[in-house]
Amino acid sequence: MQVCGSAGHARRIGHGVTNFMALRLIFMGTPGFSVPTLRQIVAAGHDVTAVYTQPPRPAGRGMAERKSPVHLAADGLQLRVETPLNFNAASDQEKFCALEADAAVVVAYGLLLPPSVIDGTKLGCFNLHASKLPRWRGAAPIQRAIMSGDAVTAATVMRMDEGLDTGPICLEHRVRIGPDMTGDDLHDHLAASGADLMVEALAELEKGTLPEHQQPEDGVTYARKIEKSECQIDFSKSAEEVHNHIRGVAPFPGAWFMATDSAGKKDRIKVLKSERAEGSGPTGTVLDDRLTIACGEGAVRLLQVQRAGRRISEADEFLRGFPLKKGAQVPL
Repeated sequence: MQVCGSAGHARRIGHGVTNFMALRLIFMGTPGFSVPTLRQIVAAGHDVTAVYTQPPRPAGRGMAERKSPVHLAADGLQLRVETPLNFNAASDQEKFCALEADAAVVVAYGLLLPPSVIDGTKLGCFNLHASKLPRWRGAAPIQRAIMSGDAVTAATVMRMDEGLDTGPICLEHRVRIGPDMTGDDLHDHLAASGADLMVEALAELEKGTLPEHQQPEDGVTYARKIEKSECQIDFSKSAEEVHNHIRGVAPFPGAWFMATDSAGKKDRIKVLKSERAEGSGPTGTVLDDRLTIACGEGAVRLLQVQRAGRRISEADEFLRGFPLKKGAQVPL
């Protein structure tokens, strides 16, 4: 269904746009990852005519409606905010097109965009994606890259099409993933570098010199959403796999295991930080008084943990309140 008439302008890069000093933009994003880009494009002098974000939702103990991080940031910047539940209604699509924006910037918005929205600006929709495309298309590229032991990822600006992160790549900034970098660490790094990259992309778009090249057909992988059911630690895997699992989902939703202390008290233990360690033994055995646990191959030392309903603590503090003696066994 075509509800606005700017589709024919979506690829006019380099034709009649070189006189732009600033762009009239629509920003679309929801979580904290998106906020640095919003702030950067405003600081760069672009005219953000509207911010689209997901609607406020119940959260917290009182289940009061809470605005998204992007919504709060937009309020602070005194920007117009739109919160459609989805873009199924023709009226929402028409409202988007009526803004007559030069381009849309999309960063972790979380809603599927229909063709009429993707083609609903003069120059198109440009997405900041947190992976080295075509690897890790989809919802959880940061976590999946770490969990798979990738050494390199990227912040990527791409032109959106109707596929799932399949559009042409415009700019890319590669980022090394350190051996102990957590999902939280990489999230913050990519959010900052991606914001700078998007500002650079918009400057090139203004001049009509933004490059594009098609994604390669080889190397496509999909970063499916992290399910809580896959966060339990499987100590039968190698120490490298266990360590990558822990750091990939830290701090949220967080890797965890069940344990019973020397007094017979059972609890669910969330792990926020770990390292590979020397040692071996039967899988799941506590090897020392430093919370080193044997894996299927090698061992991991748990550095930061959290009992259910408690605050995060270092391993030594945790062991004082929940003793796991050498030789104890954690369930597999």
